[in-house]
Amino acid sequence: MITQVRSYGRGAQLLMVNQFTINLGFYMLMPYLATHLSGTLGLAGWLVGFVLGVRNFSQQGMFLVGGTLADRFGYKPLIVAGCALRTVGFATLGLVDSLPALLAASAATGFAGALFNPAVRAYLAADAGERRVEAFALFNVFYQAGILLGPLVGMVLTGVDFRVTCLVSAGIFALLSIVQIRALPPRRAGGRAADEDGGRESVAAQWRSVLANRPFLLFSAAMIGSYVLTFQVYLALPLEVRRVGGDGEFTAAAVALLFAVSGLSTILFQTRVTAWCTARMEPGRALTWGLAVMGLAFLPLLAAGAIPVPGGGIDRWTLAAVPPAIAALLLALGTMIAYPFEMDTIVRLSGDRLVATHYGLYNTICGIGITLGNLLTGAALDAARKAGVAALPWLALLVLGLACAAALGGLHRGGRLAAPAAPGAVSASV
Repeated sequence: MITQVRSYGRGAQLLMVNQFTINLGFYMLMPYLATHLSGTLGLAGWLVGFVLGVRNFSQQGMFLVGGTLADRFGYKPLIVAGCALRTVGFATLGLVDSLPALLAASAATGFAGALFNPAVRAYLAADAGERRVEAFALFNVFYQAGILLGPLVGMVLTGVDFRVTCLVSAGIFALLSIVQIRALPPRRAGGRAADEDGGRESVAAQWRSVLANRPFLLFSAAMIGSYVLTFQVYLALPLEVRRVGGDGEFTAAAVALLFAVSGLSTILFQTRVTAWCTARMEPGRALTWGLAVMGLAFLPLLAAGAIPVPGGGIDRWTLAAVPPAIAALLLALGTMIAYPFEMDTIVRLSGDRLVATHYGLYNTICGIGITLGNLLTGAALDAARKAGVAALPWLALLVLGLACAAALGGLHRGGRLAAPAAPGAVSASV
């Protein structure tokens, strides 16, 4: 893998390492923020949810703005600005205790993500060129490694003091800002975006052109399911472990196993899975298979729902841990199959025009989908518990995955996932 990383330019190499560090800094803090707000600061539960919701809304709702700014002013300034703003936001979270300051800090950390996320992906796509799929596979390895290590580092630091965690995380983003100012080569939007309308087209006109990209919007809608399904590692799977296993040290260990399985499998196998898929199938077919695998990930839980929960002992522990772990593994596999081709498809559907804006709108659409999907999943879990039908949420998630796979398959067969023809191009057939 190191050889693969070194085969890219300095910009792509730096962005991969940066993404590991970004996720390290983010995930060492965020899993413990709710406990700090409710415990140390004594905020009511609804206020904790409000503070966290402000962060999520300011990120998901502003992705389109961040992508537009990146296309307009260049990718590097937005990456640096996002890291600098997150430095301020995370430091503030550890140093203040008033609600207005906490809300401002939370909003700043979310907006920071909206600034650098589309810019990072657009920069990597431009820098990697024709090797985008492989580059995004490597990017996902670094991405998952940061998610895996961050909570472990945060657990140690929070054991000392949560403020220490905040300041260390802020220090990481400050260091990232400095490194990127000094070492990241400047890069602006390439292709037709820069050549034709770089600074002349209004923002409203740019947004209208992106919103008029029907194949891109259809693709975005079909991919919402992938994000809803993969998010269940954080929502439905831990709840299922607790439902079967009860509370206690075993349940905590089994939940930790879910994240370990997901992260380690990606780190170990992402590049191999991508190479295998690239050699054997078209991008649209790989996306279809990836979504199908994500949907089928819930079959073990569907089968386990038909088994009466044992009273205790090894049988109960096995039923609580093994089906969710298999589901987490299959979700990771489906993501490994789909993710590099997903990122590449966004670039192709954009026609190499306003790439960061397309990434920004895509993130916003999927973010809204995750919110609605989680509300519906939560409702299905509640309904299953009241009706005594454990299989209901797993059946719904299975159907969602297969439906999205079918939609992607239809888009692929209809040629909707191919790059749009350049203006003025003449068809070879008459």
